[in-house]
Parts: sequence; structure tokens; C-alpha cells
Amino acid sequence: MSAMLERVMLVEDDQDIRAVATMALEMVGGFKVRACESGAEAIEAVAGFSPQLVLLDVMMPGMSGPEVLRALRERADTAAIPIVFLTAKVQEAEIEQLRALGALDVIAKPFDAMTLSASVTALWEKSNLPS
Repeated sequence: MSAMLERVMLVEDDQDIRAVATMALEMVGGFKVRACESGAEAIEAVAGFSPQLVLLDVMMPGMSGPEVLRALRERADTAAIPIVFLTAKVQEAEIEQLRALGALDVIAKPFDAMTLSASVTALWEKSNLPS
């Protein structure tokens, strides 16, 4: 059995969404959360926090979610971290595009704060199944 998910990095530029998601992940899921408001902040903070999973907004000013994913994949210390995109763009083609970039999966916004932690945990467990 794989390790339990404890540390989640949340990268979301919208302050309200970031606050709701952080509270949901911490209070409902019991996770230790490092919330970042930009891709640049996430890339700077990732080594010190060592997240087991990253929840990543797709559309952000400065550095988009896919650009953050690419940057994390290029580093040896972060290349294997599962990444789940948060996005309001949930057309099947868009979801497939994000998975093709190397995302584990996509969680649609708006998400249900009460089930966000369960969704994240289920994706984490799926990512840790022996292939």
C-alpha cells in the first residue's frame, strides 16, 4: 500500500477559490496545504514543501497551469509529482489535452468543497496503483 496523501500544493490565482479549496482540503481532508497564487510562487515553494500532489489552475496570469506543469516536469525533484488541473473548461477535448500534457486528471470548477478532498484522495490512490 502506498503512503497516505498528506501534503497538497494548491496553485490558484483567484483568492476566493484558493481560500475555499484550502479550507476544504485542510478541514475536510486533513491535508497540509501550501497555497500559491501564481505559477512562479509554486515553482519557488515546491522544493521546500515537497508536495505529494499538486492541484493546479489552468488559466492564471503570468504563467499558465500547463507552463507550470512543464517546468515541474523538467526538474528531477518534481518530475514525478502527480498534477491535477482545476478548470472551468471541461469539454472532453480540453480534458484530453491536459491529460496529454501529463496531468493525472482534471477537477471541474466550480467544485464541491465538501467532496474536493475525497476527489483528490481518489485520484491520489489511482495514481499510486501498480500499473
